[in-house]
Amino acid sequence: MIVDDRVLREDFVPSEVVHRHDEVNLLSETLEPLLYGERPEPAFCFGPTGVGKTCIARYTLEQLRAQDPEVRVAYVNCWQEYTRFRVLYAVLEAIDRTMDVHRSTPKDELFGRLEAADDRPIVVVLDEVDQLEETAALYDLYRLGHVSLVLIANREDELFAGLDDRVRSRLRAGTRVRFERYGTDELAAILETRASNALEPDVVTDAQLRRIADAASGDARVGIGILRSAARRAQREGLGTITDSVLEAAIPDAQTAIRRKTLEGLIEHQRVLYDVIAEAGEIEPGDLYAAYERRVEEPKTRRTLRNYLTKMVHYDLIEAVGKRRGRSYRIVDEDVDRDG
Repeated sequence: MIVDDRVLREDFVPSEVVHRHDEVNLLSETLEPLLYGERPEPAFCFGPTGVGKTCIARYTLEQLRAQDPEVRVAYVNCWQEYTRFRVLYAVLEAIDRTMDVHRSTPKDELFGRLEAADDRPIVVVLDEVDQLEETAALYDLYRLGHVSLVLIANREDELFAGLDDRVRSRLRAGTRVRFERYGTDELAAILETRASNALEPDVVTDAQLRRIADAASGDARVGIGILRSAARRAQREGLGTITDSVLEAAIPDAQTAIRRKTLEGLIEHQRVLYDVIAEAGEIEPGDLYAAYERRVEEPKTRRTLRNYLTKMVHYDLIEAVGKRRGRSYRIVDEDVDRDG
């Protein structure tokens, strides 16, 4: 049934994109100066989760490198690489410059190595850039003339609110590429393309693809996860097609799997916040911060905690209830095992 499992992976980059041509064109135009030996202005990809920001950035850079293989690309997921050291190390690793680098290596030495790697241009993609705890890494990268930036985040105002003044002023002029939620028809078309490349013919019907798209609510990540879960379940059961009953069982399975993966990706301090909220059922910010501070040895600032909470809201792990002054937090689905 499944002929190419790679196509059903979340990080798969298709050879052609569907329903994102305007975004591809704008990002391509922004990066075009690289083809002429010039440095482009920073590019921002803004939008909710599951709308193709990462996929389009990767796709566009693959197209760029096909025209100029001399351009190097470093993809950094700031959900995992959230400190200055980790960001600089990840970029150096992408260009094979990490020999003899250790945890004790000074950050300025990492910057010096990156500064010396100016023989070819580097495009640094910082995904989930609003997760950065140390925006000094952005300042480091911006001031290197051979480094160009593609920054991916959910919302512009939240990203810039977390930047210090020197970084904010330098990035204001960048190009904004904005992504909206997919409509049901758009997401169904994306799923049809994935199915035709990943599955045997006639395994899934158009009506089922629309059902998946509807259940995913405009989130391609969820939609692809449901299709993958349904195909694997049908294959395990020895079926020749994805039946409606298999599909209905796959929908909650895929949603739970994505949620678990997101929970597993939380950094320590986010996980503490999540656990406090889950145990309380619903909790106000002041009580949440106090409980968090009792559980960790080196608590983060309130500003950083607010950024963490905002990020978890974007990923549907928690929800904020009420207005700013009377706000409280609760987890979205209490039926999910909090131990992941």
